[in-house]
Amino acid sequence: MLDLPTINACKSDPEIRDLKIKNIEHAINQAEEMIKESKMSQDELIFLKKKISDSRQDLEILYLMKN
Repeated sequence: MLDLPTINACKSDPEIRDLKIKNIEHAINQAEEMIKESKMSQDELIFLKKKISDSRQDLEILYLMKN
């Protein structure tokens, strides 16, 4: 989840917000590739999928700030 200082920085500076969006999108894509290509344990997959879900929620918040 995004912390309050990050949220405030993203609200006040569109460049920071856009950079944060790009970073999260990249992290999600990389994590999804790791899931596709690896033979992780069930616990590791659950952890990674939870992180992806949290990141998608963060993206939604940032997209709402953008509009």
